[in-house]
This record gives sequence, structure tokens and C-alpha cells, in this order.
Amino acid sequence: MVTVTAPTPDTDRHTVSPDAGALVVDRRNGKVGVVMGHVGPYVQLRPPCGGREWDVPPEDVRMPTPAEELSAKVAVANRRWGR
Repeated sequence: MVTVTAPTPDTDRHTVSPDAGALVVDRRNGKVGVVMGHVGPYVQLRPPCGGREWDVPPEDVRMPTPAEELSAKVAVANRRWGR
């Protein structure tokens, strides 16, 4: 299941990285990914349907638009049903 949690600013107004399982978009290339964890200064993302993880600086992560979120969830559902 893909959940969405918004990154929230801390007391110094810096963006706090989203939690594992959050659906986000890499601003650098527009790819949608699921947060798998954090390694050093990077957020690790994986495509919603599985695949190779990639590292993204936290400042280059944004919340998906409703269309991006729906598209990712449909892709996951289609893969589950073999389409």
C-alpha cells in the first residue's frame, strides 16, 4: 500500500524528509517514488511498482499532484492484476 505523508517544516523552517512509505516526486526528473528510507543526507526512493532505488537530496523531493498520485496507484494496481 502506498501512503502519502507531507514533508513538514521544522522549527527552523527547513523541510523534514518524508517518512518511509510516503509517495513523493523527484523534482530533478519528475519520477514518482516511494520513500524507502534515509541514508546520510539523502532520501532513498523506489518506483511504486518496484525496481532500483535512487538517492535524492531532501530539498529535491515534493508531494505528488493528485494526477501523479492516482497514476502511481493505478500502475501498482495494474501490476498486481497482471495488466
